[in-house]
Amino acid sequence: MPADRDHPASAPPPAKPPRSRRSGGRPKKRRSGFGRFLRWFLAIILVIAIALTGLIWFIWSRIEKVDAIPDDHGSARSDGQVFLVVGSDRRDDLDEEEQAELGTGTAEGERADTLMLLHLPNSGRPALISVPRDSVVDIPGHGSGRVNAAFAYGGPALLVETMEANTGVAIDDYVQIGFGGFAQIVDALGGVEMCLDEAIQDEKAKIDLPAGCQELAGTDALGFARARYFDPRADLGRVERQQELMAAIADEALSPGTLLNPIEFTRTALAGGNALILDEGTGPLDMYRFIRAMGSIAGGSGDTLTVPLGRVGNTVDWDPAAAGELWSALQEGRSVPENLLE
Repeated sequence: MPADRDHPASAPPPAKPPRSRRSGGRPKKRRSGFGRFLRWFLAIILVIAIALTGLIWFIWSRIEKVDAIPDDHGSARSDGQVFLVVGSDRRDDLDEEEQAELGTGTAEGERADTLMLLHLPNSGRPALISVPRDSVVDIPGHGSGRVNAAFAYGGPALLVETMEANTGVAIDDYVQIGFGGFAQIVDALGGVEMCLDEAIQDEKAKIDLPAGCQELAGTDALGFARARYFDPRADLGRVERQQELMAAIADEALSPGTLLNPIEFTRTALAGGNALILDEGTGPLDMYRFIRAMGSIAGGSGDTLTVPLGRVGNTVDWDPAAAGELWSALQEGRSVPENLLE
C-alpha cells in the first residue's frame, strides 16, 4: 500500500509543547542578593537579641534586692509611678585605699546621703524632686527627726514608710546606690560632662574643679555630688548639683555611643548591676522607665525642683501649703504645678 505523501512514515513525531508553569515543575529561581542579605541580617539580629537577653538576665541576677515597698500603703496613694532614689554612704564594698581616694571617710554603718523622688505622671513631664536630708519629719516609732535618720533606724523599709507617712504619696519603686558604685558607673561610661559656672574647691570632698565644661571621672563626679562645705547654701546647693549630675549620667547612659557600642554597653550594664540596690518588686521594665525619664529630664523635657521649704537652718521644714500642693500633684498623677517651678 503506498505511503501517504502528506504523512511520511519516517517523519519524527511532533515535539511536545513546552510545559506550562501552572502544571508543575517550576523552573528553579535564582536567589536574589537582597534575599540573602535579609536572611543574614535577621540572623544577626536574632543572635544579638539572644545575647542581650542573656546579658540582662545575668546582670539582673547580680543586683541586690531588698524588701522596701510595703504591700499596704495605707492612706498614701499615687497615680503614675513614683521612685524613691537614695544615695547612701555605703562603704563596705571599698577597701581603705579606695576610701582614701574617694574621700568617703571611714564611718561605720550606712546613712542616706541623698534623697530624691522621681515622678512619672500619667501624662505630662516627669519630675525629679530633691528632699533635703535635714528635713524634719515624723519617723514612725521614733518621733520627730531628720528624714535621713529613718534610714539609719530601719533601713529602706522605714525610710519608705516615713516618706509615705509625711507626704501621703505612695512609693512604687526603690533605687539605691552607694559611694563606690556611683563612681564605678561614671567610670564605666567613660566620664560625664558637666559645665560649672564657678570653680569648686572642697577639701573634704577632695575636689578642685575649674569653671567651665569638663569631663568628670568617677572620683571627681562623686566629690561633685557630695561637696557642700564650699557652698554657703550647704545641703540646699548640693541637692541641685546632684539633680544635674544624675540627669547627666542618665543622658550619657542612653546616648548612641553607649547603647550601640557592645563593649561600652556591657561595661556600663555590669557596673550598674554591681552598684544598685532595688526593691524586690522593681523589674527591668521599671528601670528602663527610670533611666528614660532621667534622660528626658537631662534633655529639658522634664522638671527638677526641691521640696518647697519654710524654715531653713541646721534643719529645714517643708512649706505646708506649697509642699502640700506638690504632694497632691503626685497623688493625682499630674505634672508638677508651674508655680512651684518658678
